[in-house]
Amino acid sequence: MIRIFASGFAIATLFASSVALFAQSPAAHLTLLPQESTTDQLLIGLSPVSADVVWASGAGGTVVRTLDGGTNWKAMVVPGADTVQFRDIHGVDAEIAYVLSAGTGSASRIYKTLDGGVNWSLQFTNELSLGFLDCMDFWDPLTGVVFGDQVDNVFEMIRTDDGGATWTRLEAEMLPPASDGEGSFAASGRCLITVGDRTGYVGTGAGAAARLLKTTDRGKSWTAFDTPINDGTPTSGISSLSFIDEQHGFAFGVELAGDDSLIQNAAETRDGGVTWTLLTPPQLPDVYGGTHVPDRSPLVLVAVGPKGIDLSTDAGHSWISASKLDHWGVAFADSETGWAVGPGGRITKLELSGR
Repeated sequence: MIRIFASGFAIATLFASSVALFAQSPAAHLTLLPQESTTDQLLIGLSPVSADVVWASGAGGTVVRTLDGGTNWKAMVVPGADTVQFRDIHGVDAEIAYVLSAGTGSASRIYKTLDGGVNWSLQFTNELSLGFLDCMDFWDPLTGVVFGDQVDNVFEMIRTDDGGATWTRLEAEMLPPASDGEGSFAASGRCLITVGDRTGYVGTGAGAAARLLKTTDRGKSWTAFDTPINDGTPTSGISSLSFIDEQHGFAFGVELAGDDSLIQNAAETRDGGVTWTLLTPPQLPDVYGGTHVPDRSPLVLVAVGPKGIDLSTDAGHSWISASKLDHWGVAFADSETGWAVGPGGRITKLELSGR
């Protein structure tokens, strides 16, 4: 079973000024802008609906939202959930969002709001005593899927077609067999992503190999492919995925028990996960969250982890450090506006200009 907990990480205060970074090309300019999140909880999940509307989630049952691009943030605690950690969140629009807590057994839950967080409904509580949900994503406002660590060598995969009114657990025969200990990392909500209308991917770790699970029927059945991401220990494997389309994507990884030396923690596929090419590792020993910036040519990648934020403006062939501050999750709303979140209520707005 794979766990990433907040304890042991330094809780840093929000830094007070923006940081400008010129990447390999003088035309690429990344500005880091600290936000006033109105919470001091660890933030992990992140879901930009647009450049203005962004949801984030984290420890203590905390959810935060902005409606004005980060000028103002409102923090809230989901009633009855103040003891759980919301590791993933999916914003449908300014009013509707799903949030997923990760934890053993009944600590793994799914909540939904229809009114901007004023009220929340508990949709799912894990009845498996050893179950542990990691991440979720949706193809549309009604159809989504959630992934959890294996129990008795069967992955926990649940899906909905009705906006969470019902969640159905997949039978074992619809899933690849799991190796001992295999699951995923609830590090940033990016271990499961949906792409296009029917495709989805899960990155695994802590088992015999770091694998990519793939569906082409909206989560009803899955196949598996090996990846070259560092693996083979209970603390290593894929932590985050980012796909441009159904074929072209990236995987990022961790070795949580490592000595901060660089590992094979970044890889690229151009055939939907069947084959992979290793990329130059980011300067971060552990990548909790990684993403491509949409509609950028040359391709821009951003990776985050406890050691900071790294930027690549050449599709992962080289990296430079944008920040040394601890961040867990990262996501972009468009080609110019992104966000990163982390300990102590940290929210950093990422503004990318130039080409």
